[in-house]
Amino acid sequence: MKRFLPLSLLLLACAGCVRINVHGDPDAYLKQLDNSGALRVATYNTSLYDDAAGGLVRRLEAGDENARKVAAVLQRVRPDIVLLNEFDYDPAHRAADLFRHDYLEHAQPGGGEPLRYPYHYLAPVNTGVPSGLDLDGNGSAGGEGRAGGNDAWGYGLHPGQYGMLVLSRYPIDAAAVRTFHLLKWNELPDAARPMRADGTPYYPDDTWTQLRLSSKSHWDVPIRTPRGMLHLLASHPTPPVFDGPEDRNGARNADEIRLWREYISPGYRPWLCDDAGRCGGLDAGARFVIAGDLNNDPADGDGRHEAIVELLEHPRVLRQATPRSEGAVEAGARHAADGIAHRGAAAHATGDFGPGVGTLRLDYVLPSTGMRLLDSGVYWPKTGEPGSDVIDASDHRAVWVDVRL
Repeated sequence: MKRFLPLSLLLLACAGCVRINVHGDPDAYLKQLDNSGALRVATYNTSLYDDAAGGLVRRLEAGDENARKVAAVLQRVRPDIVLLNEFDYDPAHRAADLFRHDYLEHAQPGGGEPLRYPYHYLAPVNTGVPSGLDLDGNGSAGGEGRAGGNDAWGYGLHPGQYGMLVLSRYPIDAAAVRTFHLLKWNELPDAARPMRADGTPYYPDDTWTQLRLSSKSHWDVPIRTPRGMLHLLASHPTPPVFDGPEDRNGARNADEIRLWREYISPGYRPWLCDDAGRCGGLDAGARFVIAGDLNNDPADGDGRHEAIVELLEHPRVLRQATPRSEGAVEAGARHAADGIAHRGAAAHATGDFGPGVGTLRLDYVLPSTGMRLLDSGVYWPKTGEPGSDVIDASDHRAVWVDVRL
């Protein structure tokens, strides 16, 4: 499944690269980016979730060590726009405000200078929201703990668990945001309906017609940058595991990824309607960045790899050298010594998922054509390097790109 660019194309791409020292003076960094007309866009699965409703708010109020480490990573990477996955949603935005003001705006141990985001966006997600349906096939709908989570529209122990948060230095056009957490899975043409080994549907018809496609949500967040409007296409598809031979989560993951392919493709799609009832995909001339933990490696691990490969190769997605890090190389070598063999390049991994799984590339920041890629990377220092002591707050790493609109 690995893809290689001709050497001539790589040399041409690198001829325009601008290397940014993210460990240096942040004001100089921001000035350098502003002068070059560049934007740094990032995604980071922060693992800032709690199994109890309101638990993240209480932890942030008390002073959470993992949140300090996440803030330290962001203070080092210093993105202009960042999507945070697995950040619990609360309607009052209390967790978002606490994290911005009490963590990012204060220099953290192992981090950099304070980081301020005047603008943020968050909205309801499907995780933990009761469906009233027996989605796991155990004979009952809902229940306590994991049983209730399995029958939610997206797995979660309370509404909003594993939510998403967008932070931005630049104004977000909140009135123009499009969200797709209500879109039905069966409305996707040729949807990958899970099937049993005997050829019968895993979900009965009356359940299948009600199922929502997005396990969390899909957001189109327009951001007014100094160089024009940028659409951040944010999502966090379900992991393609925790199911059975019917591969229901693998099928859903693939179709959640496919939704973005449909959204950016030409032609009117009357079925593609957002939560406010507006139908159709993204305008042909719009500039966008697809960002998030997409839970699908192009070559390794579980999942239908063709789903992510087809997104990477979409005509409107900019061809680019894959973001990489030396920390991923080091971690990959450690797992290889334990007998975990992968086909993909170790340097491209964006997280370490422990014994039996190893490192995988699951997190993506994919700019559209019509922009120029200046640089990219995965924030994953090697053991003993500055910043290596703050990356263990999550099993994922922050991924970033520098682009010019």
